[in-house]
Amino acid sequence: MRDRGRLTAPGDLLTGPVLVPADEPPGGPDESGASLAGLAAEYGLRPSSARPGLASYLVKVWQRRHFIIAYATARNVSMYTEARLGQLWQVLTPLLNSAVYYLIFGVLFKANRGISNYTAYLVTGVFIFAFTERSIVVGSTVMRANITLIRALHFPRACLPLAYVLVEFQQLLLSMLVLFAIVLGTGEPLTWYWLLLVPTLLMQATFNVGAALIMARVGAGAQDISQLVPFLLRVWRYFCGVMYSIASLPAALPEWAKNVLSFNPAAVYISLTRYAIMESFRADAPGAQPYNAARCAIFNAKKIPSLQAYCHPDIAVSELWLAGIGWAVVALVAGVLYFWQAETRYGRG
Repeated sequence: MRDRGRLTAPGDLLTGPVLVPADEPPGGPDESGASLAGLAAEYGLRPSSARPGLASYLVKVWQRRHFIIAYATARNVSMYTEARLGQLWQVLTPLLNSAVYYLIFGVLFKANRGISNYTAYLVTGVFIFAFTERSIVVGSTVMRANITLIRALHFPRACLPLAYVLVEFQQLLLSMLVLFAIVLGTGEPLTWYWLLLVPTLLMQATFNVGAALIMARVGAGAQDISQLVPFLLRVWRYFCGVMYSIASLPAALPEWAKNVLSFNPAAVYISLTRYAIMESFRADAPGAQPYNAARCAIFNAKKIPSLQAYCHPDIAVSELWLAGIGWAVVALVAGVLYFWQAETRYGRG
């Protein structure tokens, strides 16, 4: 064999000298002292699994907004394809829950005391809380449910929780049509206050995004978290005034306890929604009328809804708006930072 290791054509060995680029020593790049890291830096290469900076990460998420919308819309359409009633289940589920709660709390436990329009009051609470509840539930399972997609494609993982919250927001908008029909059908008028529903839902959606991002990271690392989350949310539902009026709770309950119940995020967004679409809620709210000690005492004893307006307000509406904004901002910032810090861990199984 004339010269080993060099071929010019099939079956023919090169007999001439081996040609080496002029700028490369005969030993190759490794022997010349140029490391792989140096070459990567020279050509602007970086590890594909490296976590980008926060600003760069947010830009990449924004660049994939069309993917998020398309993914959410497709999932929303396919969610109930195997059910005969299809998309109607988006509305039937909260309606059935409202009917059960009305029977248990409105009829059996008389939780409607102190509330003029209990039907609209209850349905509003159920529909609004369901938006936050579903966002947190799906957020806790989103990373494990899409493990194949995460391993197959390179994209900011935050797109998945955002898409799932968008699915829930789309379902909420559909169910709101039924909520409006119920509220108007029970005698509530259509006023300019209804416009306040827009910023209220945007604040709630922002809070839900932050909560879903937090739960997405927790759920990705703890396999059993999805079993615990529904139980915790069920407890939370009973502490945010979905089925009863926090202001109508017994006067013996400490004021700080009422404030804790009133300022938790779900209760804040429920109260702001009721304030926007229910005139009876605004008229009967504590502080709606000048303070009258005698009438307030009668309300505390007999729970006559119209007399509640003559009591001192524990929480002003302006404080609810500040709380709503605060919860939305804090949840979003905390959720983005917490989720982004574990960006490289998702998909490892």
